Amino acid sequence: MIEGFPAFSPMLARENEGFKPGYFPELAKLEEANFWFRARNRLIFWAIRRHFPNASKFMEVGCGTGYVLSGVSSEFPEMELWGSEIHVSGLGFAASRVKDAHLVQMDAREMPFREEFDLIGAFDVLEHIEEDEVVLEKLHDALKAGGGIMLTVPQHPFLWSEQDVAACHVRRYTKKELEGKLEAAGFEILRSTSFVSLLFPLMMASRLLTKQKTTDPMSELRLSNITNALFESVMNCEATMIKLNFSLPFGGSLLLVGKKT
Repeated sequence: MIEGFPAFSPMLARENEGFKPGYFPELAKLEEANFWFRARNRLIFWAIRRHFPNASKFMEVGCGTGYVLSGVSSEFPEMELWGSEIHVSGLGFAASRVKDAHLVQMDAREMPFREEFDLIGAFDVLEHIEEDEVVLEKLHDALKAGGGIMLTVPQHPFLWSEQDVAACHVRRYTKKELEGKLEAAGFEILRSTSFVSLLFPLMMASRLLTKQKTTDPMSELRLSNITNALFESVMNCEATMIKLNFSLPFGGSLLLVGKKT
């Protein structure tokens, strides 16, 4: 146990290369109001209802401050919730947000569970881990037969910038690459779509035309109230298209939904 949480990878609980735990306090403050986190949560809730309406036991790998878990708890109060985070400092924030979740410190590359969960989510996690294929195999092992997986990742390697470096990313994905890795790990792809598509030109301009280097991954999250509200309205339009079964071909992020075979 570390700080009251079961610890499966205690040597990595305080410090590792995947993320800087000093980011958690500001991240916890920004998430609830920021358009991107709010829009991503709505997509996650929709995907659960659309593809896994009978899931009763959900694990979020890399739960961070618990923002997604808290939303899932509100939307699906009957679901048993688990969350893991390699940084024990993140779990303190998650515990304050989701009182009834089972929270553990864990390295996703050494996930100790087998055939335990109906549904596993990893939301903007894989891009932080060099051995992503190992993680996908571990997630496959931890799912019950026919269980589901949901992933979000940053998309398009040509968008790589100092913002990715500051955020401790090791890659941005192509759709083909991530689909191939899921299938190799034993998953059937149920849905694959980009998001942050309608705002993609602005994102390209920000990433490719801005020459100033940044060491602050939170800089893109600090928006005026007006800009944030406008961007959220655009993302709501985009979500409507996705729900109508349009799979958007490009965008800053990628959502993949799969099933264990």
